Amino acid sequence: MEKLLDVKNLHVSFDTYGGEVQAVRGVNFDVKKGETLAIVGESGSGKSVTTKALMQLIPMPPGRIKEGEILFEGKDLAKLSEKEMQKIRGKDISMIFQDPMTSLNPTMKVGNQIMEGLIKHQKMNKTQARKRVVELLELVGIPDPESRMKQYPHQFSGGMRQRVVVAIALACNPKLLIADEPTTALDVTIQAQILELMKDIQKKTDSGIIFITHDLGVVANVADRVAVMYAGKIVEVGTVDDIFYNPKHPYTWGLLGSMPSLDSQDAELYAIPGSPPDLLNPPKGDAFAARNEYAMQIDLEQEPPMFKVSDTHYAATWLLHENAPNVEPPEAVKARMKGMATNASSDTEGERV
Repeated sequence: MEKLLDVKNLHVSFDTYGGEVQAVRGVNFDVKKGETLAIVGESGSGKSVTTKALMQLIPMPPGRIKEGEILFEGKDLAKLSEKEMQKIRGKDISMIFQDPMTSLNPTMKVGNQIMEGLIKHQKMNKTQARKRVVELLELVGIPDPESRMKQYPHQFSGGMRQRVVVAIALACNPKLLIADEPTTALDVTIQAQILELMKDIQKKTDSGIIFITHDLGVVANVADRVAVMYAGKIVEVGTVDDIFYNPKHPYTWGLLGSMPSLDSQDAELYAIPGSPPDLLNPPKGDAFAARNEYAMQIDLEQEPPMFKVSDTHYAATWLLHENAPNVEPPEAVKARMKGMATNASSDTEGERV
């Protein structure tokens, strides 16, 4: 598949009164056409900052892209001016934010908010834009779109508001869609509908999607590949099967072990001890060493490189060094891996029937 986005050695910092916060520290990843890349990790791991930097949406100052390339269809977005970025935002790259109520203008009718991008980027007149708004609202599952487009955001439920935000993001048929925890505030039923909607639209448009979440259950249903972030770095990346059935980084083990499972009700949830490091003064070696029960002396002294597990799977942990001891994932993680494998097998059997 053709690469749509290629991020190389991205560094993003924020200058504060206390000093420089190194929020993103040398991130590398790519997204192909028609692919969904999920970026997962705890709050503060750098997920949202990374994706907002792609669209130059971090406040500058105090934020700044210190180093790196953001190649979108061969063009380095990090070097573009604000005026040049305005031609790309909403047209070629769109973003669905976490809270729809802060994304929508409470003083504007919903239809007018969707029309803005159509008039600016698609050069439509108001009649054409209104017709397209009706189509978009129908597409995202909002009933009676002709009357609903004349209403204000507060007249919509939370799930409906999120559908409006999705409609705005999709209005100009973007090539890349960034979804920043788009279903966090929604109930499970609406969450499933929004995710299904995004998958359907991706099939029709062949767009790439970056999906940011802390919910690994969501990842299993929507992603093709997964990047695990910790302390401003990607510590493991691979296909969904690589990450869920053959995780290699102790941090990934912790995330999987802390995920509740209906198949192992009696199993104790695994809790990662401690808290993430202060990125005002990042640790010298492996940033996860202080919380890693399997840490070795080298973890405190040297940052691990990305070790190759397979052609699709890489992880930054010294446990993959040829001289490292053989360490197995905790029992809680194994139980969830086994449960997920059983569920996948059951789903396959169901499809055959």
